[in-house]
Amino acid sequence: MDDKTRTEIEAAVFRRLVQHFRERGDVQNIDVMNLAGFCRNCLSKWFVAAAGDRGEPIDYEAARELVYGMPYKEWQAQHQKAASPEAKAAFAEAQAKASH
Repeated sequence: MDDKTRTEIEAAVFRRLVQHFRERGDVQNIDVMNLAGFCRNCLSKWFVAAAGDRGEPIDYEAARELVYGMPYKEWQAQHQKAASPEAKAAFAEAQAKASH
C-alpha cells in the first residue's frame, strides 16, 4: 500500500471513530478512559498536536468541537453524567499505575 492510500484510509478511519463517538453520547469519557486509556478529550489533544506539528495551529477548544461535533460545554450539558464512585476509583487506580 502506498503512503497516500494509507493516509487516506487512516483519515477515513479517524472520521468514522469520531462519528461513532458523536453517535454514542451515552458513552462517558471516564468509561472509555477506564477501558481503553483514551477518550474524546485525548483525541482532541492529539489533533492539536498533529496540527501543530504541521504548522496548522488549532486551539484545544476548537479541536474539541471537531471531535464532539458541538462546543464542549454544550456536549457536557446534553450528555455528561456524574461518574460513579467505581468509575472514579478505577480511573484513579489507572492513573496511579501510569505514573509509575
